[in-house]
Amino acid sequence: MRIRPVNMEFLYGTAFMSQSPEAYERLILDAMRGDATLFTRNDEALAQWAIIDPILQAWHEDGRPATYEAGTPGPPEAERLLGEGRHWRGL
Repeated sequence: MRIRPVNMEFLYGTAFMSQSPEAYERLILDAMRGDATLFTRNDEALAQWAIIDPILQAWHEDGRPATYEAGTPGPPEAERLLGEGRHWRGL
């Protein structure tokens, strides 16, 4: 790979004389080549589950996660999460 300037009207095929591979094409090719750059390592996956598992366990114990109707500012639990005297910023 080489870095070079390109016009702001960037078309991959015009700049590099080939079409950009689709996302899964790129991943499959990288897997076939043994390039793990875009893949999650085992220790990363374990760390992610260590974060998520307590949340899933709490949801299981409470019966279900907090839900709310679409278009509303969110569940009442969101206000309690912030604490007294604080509020969520409107979008």
